[in-house]
Amino acid sequence: MSHDFTLRVYYEDTDLAGIVYYANYLKFIERGRSEWVRSLGVDQLALKRAHGLVFAVRRVEADYLKPAKYDDELRVTTELIAETGARIVLDQAVWRGNDKLFTAMVTLVCLTETGAAARLPAEIRAKIAPKLH
Repeated sequence: MSHDFTLRVYYEDTDLAGIVYYANYLKFIERGRSEWVRSLGVDQLALKRAHGLVFAVRRVEADYLKPAKYDDELRVTTELIAETGARIVLDQAVWRGNDKLFTAMVTLVCLTETGAAARLPAEIRAKIAPKLH
């Protein structure tokens, strides 16, 4: 099931040509991931406080398909592809209407506050991937 998050392109997101600067797509999908996690009932601050765990991006494989421009309304889609004890793989895309502008396969890992790999608590795994648990 896909999660949707909408946003508008502001002047600060663009280059001199009025086209979204390439690195900002990573910010857009980060916001989409944060809202996806929130929509599942996972409180990332509580996860850090209670378990000392955080999510971190391990890998991003991205394709820039078409440019977004100043004042465009965009939609970020986030879909779970796979989940293991300490790793989550997501398919994310940025859309303008029915036009897909950007795609990314994102691998997240669970880390302790010291940066060591860690397993997600069972209750968090059940929220992220309920059909798998």
